[in-house]
Amino acid sequence: MVILITGASHTGKTLLAQRMLEKYKYPYLSIDHLKMGFIRCGKSTLTPEDDDFLTDELWPIVREMVKTAIENHQNLIVEGCYIPSGWRNDFSEQYLQSIRFICLAMSDAYIEAHIDEIRNHASTIEKRLYDTGCTIESLKLDNHNYIDAFTRSGEQITMIDTDFWQTVKDLIEQ
Repeated sequence: MVILITGASHTGKTLLAQRMLEKYKYPYLSIDHLKMGFIRCGKSTLTPEDDDFLTDELWPIVREMVKTAIENHQNLIVEGCYIPSGWRNDFSEQYLQSIRFICLAMSDAYIEAHIDEIRNHASTIEKRLYDTGCTIESLKLDNHNYIDAFTRSGEQITMIDTDFWQTVKDLIEQ
């Protein structure tokens, strides 16, 4: 089984992946780690702020890693925001049967009510080197973009609306 976790910034993708690793003992790939390796090795002029271009560069690599894991009957958790909304188009039904997809987003009401918690937990699992734009407005916009794009692609969105920790617990237990 491969578990793909994506979603808007600050929605807890990394935390969810970490908790799933602890429960299921599946290997875990952070696309953010792949991104930083790609940028830091000097083979690209892209920066951590170049999200659209980074998706174009990173997704083909991640996609083929997912296929390889499935072909070898290996479990894997992959998390990051660099999974395109049309990701299913890159896999045949044979692969899709072995992929669990999770897209996280927060409601506007949740962001407004929990902005301090969101900011305080931004680096709970991994240190954010570039996190200057965490505002209510930017978080709402990012969440709306994910909700719109993935909904248009026919994906189910896991909405964080009232209780973040219960949402994480429910996803782990599914």
